[in-house]
Amino acid sequence: MEAADFRPARWLGNPHLQSVLASHRVRRWLRGTDLADLQRRAQHVLLDCGDGVRLQGWHNAAPGDAPARGLVVLLHGWEGSAQSSYLCNAALALGRRGFDVFRLEFRDHGDGQHLNPGLFHSCRIDEVVGAVKAIAERWPTRPLLLAGFSLGGNFALRVALRAPAAGIGLAHTLAVCPAIDPANVLLAMERAPWFYQQYFLLKWRRSLARKQAAFPDLYDFGPWMRGLRLRAMTRELIVRYSEFDSLEAYLDGYAIGHDRLAGLSVPVTVLTSADDPIIPVADFRSLRLPDHARLHIVGNGGHCGFLENWRLESWAERFLLATFEAAAPAHD
Repeated sequence: MEAADFRPARWLGNPHLQSVLASHRVRRWLRGTDLADLQRRAQHVLLDCGDGVRLQGWHNAAPGDAPARGLVVLLHGWEGSAQSSYLCNAALALGRRGFDVFRLEFRDHGDGQHLNPGLFHSCRIDEVVGAVKAIAERWPTRPLLLAGFSLGGNFALRVALRAPAAGIGLAHTLAVCPAIDPANVLLAMERAPWFYQQYFLLKWRRSLARKQAAFPDLYDFGPWMRGLRLRAMTRELIVRYSEFDSLEAYLDGYAIGHDRLAGLSVPVTVLTSADDPIIPVADFRSLRLPDHARLHIVGNGGHCGFLENWRLESWAERFLLATFEAAAPAHD
């Protein structure tokens, strides 16, 4: 499949509409019965990710008796979860095509704030590598494939960079609208319509409240946090509760722009849209990728949207299927 194949319905051409609807609960409502069955069949798992870190996730075996085509690990975006509609819809689509799926949840996302005392931040790549390795060791289904959305796409590409040294046999990695230069992403969020910051700040504050309730001796997110915008809140939390002494050092810590992905040996595919209001397309055009990597820039799909019709079906899911089916031919 090529970027030119995506043609949304005329009323879905607005990038903000694409971005908002991508994770909206209406997509869950439209597939309510199927998603309920996905959750009913899911196995909840606690993973030992090394250094005492525990992360949770949900494993779904492919329906039917035929051998699975492969195992796909899915990574959600910032303040999303393993239950986010875009992740569950992708899991549904993959399962129907014969793939086992594991939806991994990052530290302090969903309802997992009680699992680890330290706060989540985006430079905690080692525990995500450890989680993917633990998944690969527990379920021997091969090939092993990895896909991430937004911040999850950034993590997926960094896992792919580290996979050979960690002994993880990744066959292919797909990143949808991954954060490339976090400093530019933060600036884009500040320039975007107000509801983007409001959405993320509301979810983040709720997550921090659950973290404080789980570890009241460690955290007191008091009045100082209320009223702060995204940049100021990120700076305060990073300086107070991480090893970084500045916001700039932290943002650079998980940047993957320019030549930082040039050493990839795992085959990767990157999908983004030119009108993404959160991840600047210019960051992708400055990437230096190895010859075996593929970058696809769609004209208009918003942020992780790529919605095609009134049923809010995502072309990105079809793209994901085509990419992974090419990497995992069906069994005879």
